Amino acid sequence: MTGTDGTPLRAALRALRTELGLPAGFPPAVLAEAGDAVRSPDLSGNQDATDLPFLTIDPPGSRDLDQAMCLERRPHGFRVHYAIADVAAFVRPGGALDGEAHQRVTTLYFPDGKVPLHPPVLSEGAASLLPGETRPAALWRIDLDTEGRTVAAEVRRALVRSRAKLDYRGVQRQIDAGTAEEPLALLRDIGLLREQQEIARGGISLDVPEQEIVERDGAYGLDYRAPVPADGWNAQISLLTGMAAAGIMRDSGTGILRTLPVAPDGAVARLRRSAEALHIDWPHHVPYAGVVRSLDPTRGNHAAFLQECTTLLRGAGYSVFEHGDLPTPAVHAAVAELYTHCTAPLRRLVDRYAAELCLAATAGREPPEWVLQALPGLPEEMAEGTRRANTVERECVDLVEAALVADRVGEVFDGYVIDVKDNDPTVGTVHIEDPAIVARVEAAAPLPLGERLRVRLTRAAPGTSKALFAPV
Repeated sequence: MTGTDGTPLRAALRALRTELGLPAGFPPAVLAEAGDAVRSPDLSGNQDATDLPFLTIDPPGSRDLDQAMCLERRPHGFRVHYAIADVAAFVRPGGALDGEAHQRVTTLYFPDGKVPLHPPVLSEGAASLLPGETRPAALWRIDLDTEGRTVAAEVRRALVRSRAKLDYRGVQRQIDAGTAEEPLALLRDIGLLREQQEIARGGISLDVPEQEIVERDGAYGLDYRAPVPADGWNAQISLLTGMAAAGIMRDSGTGILRTLPVAPDGAVARLRRSAEALHIDWPHHVPYAGVVRSLDPTRGNHAAFLQECTTLLRGAGYSVFEHGDLPTPAVHAAVAELYTHCTAPLRRLVDRYAAELCLAATAGREPPEWVLQALPGLPEEMAEGTRRANTVERECVDLVEAALVADRVGEVFDGYVIDVKDNDPTVGTVHIEDPAIVARVEAAAPLPLGERLRVRLTRAAPGTSKALFAPV
């Protein structure tokens, strides 16, 4: 990783916040209400589950901890205890804190900080499932059979206490070394079973190498983050809970789903053409999900194809239903099942509402009126918030990329072409290995999709122009 701590980058990040109209802090009324909530949260009806040895798995520096798990082996399968931060214990419906959350919708992450959904006194304090602290939670109990299929699921309010804050690579080391105790060691067993269930139902998880902004010694840079298996196993627990929540909503007749339409035939046909161009073997009898699972993201042409596969995941949204009338589509095509977002309420608005719907259904009562009133407007609120979050993520990466190579215009780099425009094959995207840059490339002739390419940096200035390359 090459780092940059230049003043132009910091100025460009400030300008981006201003351009997007993002708040610099929280209004006094919101902070006052959050302070009151910390002193007197609503803990009515919470059972005591502090005896369960929960643990959290998050990036090393995280303090907004939404989820904690405790895994058990049972005579005929497994039990997953999954505690989700109970934000509703602190947020008064219709209050200043609630209104601010509806304005923000999601937490936004910048290299030099974040714009949180809730004040840090909640999101990194009283509502966060920090180790050694008793916290209110929506506590899921999901029973699985010996093959990892769900046989029962419920959620209730509870008080929980995490025993340890772990990170993905540390978890992977413990499991690989055989030193993980059973509640953690079972993550691999359950995760692998759930991955097999995903295959059986036709779901797909894309293992695409991700650009990651990293900060070391006050300097910012970019790395390609290769997920470890523990990332996938942990994600399977979250997916499991999202599917269980969607099932409870379906049975109760009221809910909000995360949906993704099945890709049209034309998109799949385009992907087959890309596979051929990238020298990816895709027999006609093998489904899309099958060929994806056979790929190695460390190989250039495979990584390029995985990047192309993300085009089939566009069009995700949120759909509300009432009176048992499921929306069309109702299923999330990549999950291949009914699914909802309910496991990240500290960072995403909709999850608080999904939790309340499931808590009410499990208890056999009607959802709170404040939930039903807000439900119709949530899909558009979430769509706008998601667009803003995606813009922030991409623009931040672009700014760091430009800052990293601003003084290297004219130099030649090694990379490979991971995308080519359909209507203009002279324009595409190039993946530079060092530094870790994914940027636009423009050529005089059609670009060779998936092939190695020597490229020259033609421009880069943080806040003024994004990194642009041209073939040598």
